[in-house]
Amino acid sequence: MATTKWTIDPTHSEIGFKVKHMMFTNVSGKFQEFEATAETEEELFENVNFEFTAKTSSVNTGNPDRDAHLNSGDFFDSENYPEIAFKSTSYKKVSNGAYELKGDLSLKGVSKPVTLNIEFHGTALDPWGNKKAGFGITGKINRKDWGLNWNSALEAGGVLVGEEVKLVIELQFVKQ
Repeated sequence: MATTKWTIDPTHSEIGFKVKHMMFTNVSGKFQEFEATAETEEELFENVNFEFTAKTSSVNTGNPDRDAHLNSGDFFDSENYPEIAFKSTSYKKVSNGAYELKGDLSLKGVSKPVTLNIEFHGTALDPWGNKKAGFGITGKINRKDWGLNWNSALEAGGVLVGEEVKLVIELQFVKQ
């Protein structure tokens, strides 16, 4: 079977996350600069290899002070670790349209395996005849597993920043 290559359509994709703040609300953010590729057998999405990178300095939470703190050594240390990377190791069908994606996530000099949930939205031609494929990806990681340990204790108990990071990703690929 022939390999089909797909590249990300960044104008129709979003790499986002949510983290608890003060133990009771979520703060959302996303990366503005990223690249991703997918390789399939023919045009079938039964077996896919994904690769992804994001520029840590492109993080945007809607608050410049918070973004600067996230880029500091307390979190991403963007000066020394300019990218987050993911490379898939397996892609398994769970049910109709739902898949389990396993791979290695590299962040701040640490690489660890993660498991993500994928919803395959299907393929379609855009108005210009380009074949597109869409995916929704969710998952959870513990930021401390990658050395993002900074926190501040709250006077009433608890901590300022939750350890669990929820990943909320929408990807649209274009067939090459």
